Amino acid sequence: MQFIPKTLSGLALLCLTLTTQAEILPEAEIGIKIPLAKKPTTRPMGVAYLPANQHYYIADGGLAPMGSEFEAPISKSEVHTFTGDGKYVQSAKPGFDNRSLYFNPNSGKLEIITYNISSAVGFLPNTGIFSLEVAETGELLGTSGEISQFNPAFGDAATMPSYDPVSKHYFAKQEHGNLVFVVDTKQREKLQEIKLDFAKAKVAHDDVSDHFVAFTGVAGNELALLDVDHKAVLIFDLNGQYVGKSALPANMKLRSQNHFNGLGYTNGMLFIYHESEGEFGTYYGFKVVK
Repeated sequence: MQFIPKTLSGLALLCLTLTTQAEILPEAEIGIKIPLAKKPTTRPMGVAYLPANQHYYIADGGLAPMGSEFEAPISKSEVHTFTGDGKYVQSAKPGFDNRSLYFNPNSGKLEIITYNISSAVGFLPNTGIFSLEVAETGELLGTSGEISQFNPAFGDAATMPSYDPVSKHYFAKQEHGNLVFVVDTKQREKLQEIKLDFAKAKVAHDDVSDHFVAFTGVAGNELALLDVDHKAVLIFDLNGQYVGKSALPANMKLRSQNHFNGLGYTNGMLFIYHESEGEFGTYYGFKVVK
C-alpha cells in the first residue's frame, strides 16, 4: 500500500491518484476479437461500442458512385452489428462514406463522421456528422439524423477524428505529418494544433497511422497512435509529448492499409483491423492504457 502523508492537500491527493492510476501497458492486452462475417463493402473503418445494449458496431467506408438518372449518389458502405462477445448480428446501409464511428454519451447516440467532413475536396452530398438510429435490441434501423454539416476546421478530407465527450472536442489527425487539429464543431476554424513529438518517439510520419489518432480519456495518456512499421501503439499527452509505447503481438501481420483505415477506440480498447486472420479479416481490441 502506498503511504500518503496526512498533510497532503485534496488537490495534490487527486493529482497523485490520477498519476498512479494512469499506466501504459508495456505489452498490449487482447480484450476481444471480432471476426468479420462478410466482406467489407469497400474498406474497413471505425468501431464503436454502445454500453446500453452491449453491442459493437463496425463501419465500412467508401465513396458513393457517380449519380445518374437511374441511381442516386449514395454510398453503398455498410455498418455491421456484433454482440458484446463478437458474434455477428446484422448489417445496415445508412448511405454514408463512413470514417469515424463512436458513441456519444452526451446525445446517447451512435454517431458517424463522413469522408471529406472538411469539404477539402469540394462539397459532396451526405457529408458531415450524423446519428444512426439503433433499436433497443441492438440492430441498426437504417435511418439517420443530421448533427453537423461539413466544417473546414477538420483539415484533411480523409481524417478519422476521435471524440472527447467531456470537452466535446474532436481530435483530427492530419496526413503526412505529426499534426492533430483540435476542433469544436461550433466554430469554423480549429481551436489549436497539437504537434506529436515524433522525434522522441523515434518514428517518421510514414511509420504511423496517417489519418487516425485515438482519444483514450486517460489523464496524461490521452492520445494513442498506431505505429504500423514497428508494431506498437505510441502514447502522447495533450501537449503532444511522447509518454511511452505499448507493444503489439510480434506475429501480427499489419499491412499498408493499416496506415489509412481499420482503426477505432472504444470501450477502453484500441481496435485494429487484422486482414490476414479469418475469411474477411478480424478486428482486435487491445488494452494499451489504464
